[in-house]
Amino acid sequence: MGNILHKANERPDVLVHVAANVRRRRQAAGLSQQALADQAGVSRRMLVNIEKGDVNVSLSTLDRLAEALGVLFYALVQPPDSEDSARIDEVAWVGKHPDSRARLLASKPARQEVELWSWSLEPGEVYESAADDNGWHEMLVVIEGTLTLTLGERELTIEAGDFHVYPSDQPYRYRNDGAGRLRFIRNVVH
Repeated sequence: MGNILHKANERPDVLVHVAANVRRRRQAAGLSQQALADQAGVSRRMLVNIEKGDVNVSLSTLDRLAEALGVLFYALVQPPDSEDSARIDEVAWVGKHPDSRARLLASKPARQEVELWSWSLEPGEVYESAADDNGWHEMLVVIEGTLTLTLGERELTIEAGDFHVYPSDQPYRYRNDGAGRLRFIRNVVH
């Protein structure tokens, strides 16, 4: 599994978020650094460096820390002042090449299942849906074109490269008003 990496002069915000979130959650749980390190199976030195934001931490180490703290992964990487995991949008990994990177766009806890869909709508096409059950969410990432998303009475435009997360326990509609093909990825979380 990869690392959350940074160059000495270019630290991703996510490392700052991880540092603040781990420290805050550890203190709220009343754990010493040694106690949390022991529970997560990491060295105290590693934990100290994580809390300072000065380490290339692996994603699996963050998973172990989240489990030891009793939280989900996103709670450690999201901006500390954010209560909504629906929009994190932070670089979580960078490779050797400057264009190699992974962004954690959003996260939602699932009770039962997550579905991954690939959609394409030609110009003028519309998909309409009745409301899903309470607690369901959708995560959309537009790859090509522009998606017009209607949620109840509200209408949103999502351009290629952008995303939106919303509760789908309301009527919703996907529409392609453009002149070309619309492609997007859809996660259904329930």
